[in-house]
Amino acid sequence: MANVIGISGFESSIPFKKTHWPGLEEREYRISQGHDSAAVLVVDGRIVAGAAEERFNRRKHSGDFPIGAINYCLESAGLKPADIDAISHGFDYSPYKAAFMLDPTSARQYREVFSREKLLSQVDQHLPGFPAGKVHHVNHHLSHAASAYYTSGWDECLVVVLDGMGEVHAVTVYHAHDNALDKLAEITAQDSIGILYSTLTLHLGFDFNSDEYKIMGLAPYGDPARHRRFFERTVELRDDGLIRIPLLRLNTDRRDRETYGATRRHLDDNLIPARAPDRDVTDNHRDVAAALQECLDRVMLHICGHFGRSTGLRRLAMAGGVALNCTANGRLLQSGLFDDIYIQPAAGDDGSALGAALWSASRDGGVENVRMPVPFLGPAHAQTEIDRALADTAGPIEITRFADLEQTCAVAARLIAAGRVLGWYRGRMEFGPRALGHRSILADPGHPDMRDRINAMVKMREAFRPFAPAVSLEQVQDWFEVPKGLALPYMIMTADVRPEHRTALPAITHVNGSARVQTVDVRDNPEFHTLLRAVGRVTGREMVLNTSFNVKGQPIVNTPREAIDTFLGTGIEYLFLDNLLVRRLGEKG
Repeated sequence: MANVIGISGFESSIPFKKTHWPGLEEREYRISQGHDSAAVLVVDGRIVAGAAEERFNRRKHSGDFPIGAINYCLESAGLKPADIDAISHGFDYSPYKAAFMLDPTSARQYREVFSREKLLSQVDQHLPGFPAGKVHHVNHHLSHAASAYYTSGWDECLVVVLDGMGEVHAVTVYHAHDNALDKLAEITAQDSIGILYSTLTLHLGFDFNSDEYKIMGLAPYGDPARHRRFFERTVELRDDGLIRIPLLRLNTDRRDRETYGATRRHLDDNLIPARAPDRDVTDNHRDVAAALQECLDRVMLHICGHFGRSTGLRRLAMAGGVALNCTANGRLLQSGLFDDIYIQPAAGDDGSALGAALWSASRDGGVENVRMPVPFLGPAHAQTEIDRALADTAGPIEITRFADLEQTCAVAARLIAAGRVLGWYRGRMEFGPRALGHRSILADPGHPDMRDRINAMVKMREAFRPFAPAVSLEQVQDWFEVPKGLALPYMIMTADVRPEHRTALPAITHVNGSARVQTVDVRDNPEFHTLLRAVGRVTGREMVLNTSFNVKGQPIVNTPREAIDTFLGTGIEYLFLDNLLVRRLGEKG
């Protein structure tokens, strides 16, 4: 298969739930399958393009059929639908069809949401005439595992997939070797640490299947000891490396299974009352978040550690939504259980599109298994499109054009050092949830009020959430407690800020002294590295505060028009579009 497109998502999942369970809280409709749809193109075993559908339809976590992302992938490679040898979907519910037929509602859900016939109808709607024989299905956890193994650059490793649930499983462990993924163990969704974490996320007043990272950010403010015993009783660690969560087995009737109602009532009665989203976050909520995060850390160490020891494998690759938990990943890194850990940067369900494409390609001719560079796989926009977007801007702006990247970075560095907040937009968009230097908001991490300022004026988000540092690979060990030259390019692990620097880096140092570090290497992120070098010449540290270029509730910007609109609608002070500087009329640098 020379040209393979992998896709993810279930367009009908939430509409089906709203039809059959009307009157739920809007947040409860996210207790469903198939969010974060995406498309990835693999050509001759090499990843050439990938993007989430939310970046095109502008609906965050969209599960819509990813036609916008597919069209982008085709256009980027100069292909037509007829040139595609396979479309592979990162789910395969066919082995479980009989179980869905046991009651009429489930049978209808299978037909209208999960079935092959439904997928084929959507393919035909958006890509008329595409042959059904070229549409394939790949088990969800196998897709995640392939996304990790075939981008790790390793011939052999342990692969652990952790998420809320795939078709029916929440954790799957594989021995990856010789172009194969041999399954070692699995845990069903009845004992899903991901579902437990998401249910507690909902209980604490945030959104299921969306806001789990907020709990991770809230946790360091709490005391885990207060509720430690509850979570030790709730999650049983087994001698075989697996886990059991009886609390998730309480949901016996259909409505409770759709909402985890019995589990949530148990939390009300035995932990703390549920928080309404509009109520203040208190010490009670902070303490539960802390104990929950500690529980997740313990579970990941238990599962990964057991299978690392039993197989003797010292290299670990991970994927699945739970693998986006930077704190737990940091604990794994610090544990010494493995010599090297790789987490596929689009570890959530958008990344299952990547894995589905890679798995299909690997069955016919193989894939190019090299370590994934910083995943700049999304659209880039030509200077003519930037100029057109600026010409169409009604707001009072002025534009400065620079001769080259070096001059652009020199000016940006001076503005950052002066305490200004910049929008930084250039090159191809990142694939995955993190902005890694092409669709970013940047500032100086040393300004005491910068975190609160960006949270309130730009991101419009909760004040307790930390920001991440981007630091040159050459200097990472100077500021953070990591080995010299340790590459952390995906902003997917925490590390401790060196104690002597914590007071000097208030905007990126979390309350527990940690930071979600991104290292920047000249080899795979050269333009951002040039900027950090320029910042270092002005401030003495090759580091910036780096957060995604979006506001609360919106996807990261894709087009120049979206970048300009976000700039003008927020407190961002300057906007760099490639080698152009945009400022509001009268703004002084």
